[in-house]
Amino acid sequence: MKLKPLDDRIVVKPQEAEEKTAGGIVLPEAAKEKPMTGKVVAVGPGKLLDGGQRGKMAVKKNDVVVYGKYSGSDVELDGTEYKILRESEILGVLEK
Repeated sequence: MKLKPLDDRIVVKPQEAEEKTAGGIVLPEAAKEKPMTGKVVAVGPGKLLDGGQRGKMAVKKNDVVVYGKYSGSDVELDGTEYKILRESEILGVLEK
């Protein structure tokens, strides 16, 4: 199944939560923080502007982005977790 985002929405696959702390302590499932980074898997066509044209999206497929802890909507498709965000909810793009 494919998920095609509309307007200025972006589909992100969140990165896995850390299993261990920097000091090597293994974290139980309840103590893991929600990931705030993920890989963009689909991008909408852009926000519809007043003139009838579409705004250019600042992110593209395969970008790794940072978003707010409680941003977007969680969706599960074929057993895989995704997050659907508006472009304005993206805080930044991680550069390689």
